[in-house]
Amino acid sequence: MHRFESRVERLIREATARGDFDDLPGAGKPLDLSDSDDPDWWVKRKIRDENLGSSALLPPVLRLRKEADGFPESLRGLTGENAVRAVLEDYNRRVRYERLGSRGRGPTSNLVAPLVDVDAMITRWRELS
Repeated sequence: MHRFESRVERLIREATARGDFDDLPGAGKPLDLSDSDDPDWWVKRKIRDENLGSSALLPPVLRLRKEADGFPESLRGLTGENAVRAVLEDYNRRVRYERLGSRGRGPTSNLVAPLVDVDAMITRWRELS
């Protein structure tokens, strides 16, 4: 019995006794601390481990602007007008949502991602092939 054990310590001890930590990735291997002197080590490791692009670090409005800059070339692999329309309408939906939610918040609050003219962009997409 652990008389002065905190609730958290008790939960950890019980989980250890049940074997909840036995099959974790990297079990029995030394921790990689090679980059621990870098203050951004955890962000860089998260990007690497989860295969995220650097745009994952951008504020939503900048990610949307970057996505819009890629149209229509980024749509090249889509096989039909319905698929292209769905992607563009989803983009416009996310822009509208971001516009509603970002008013007056943060350093990018004055930036606006552009809506795309779906029909005009579909015409440009057709011209790619």
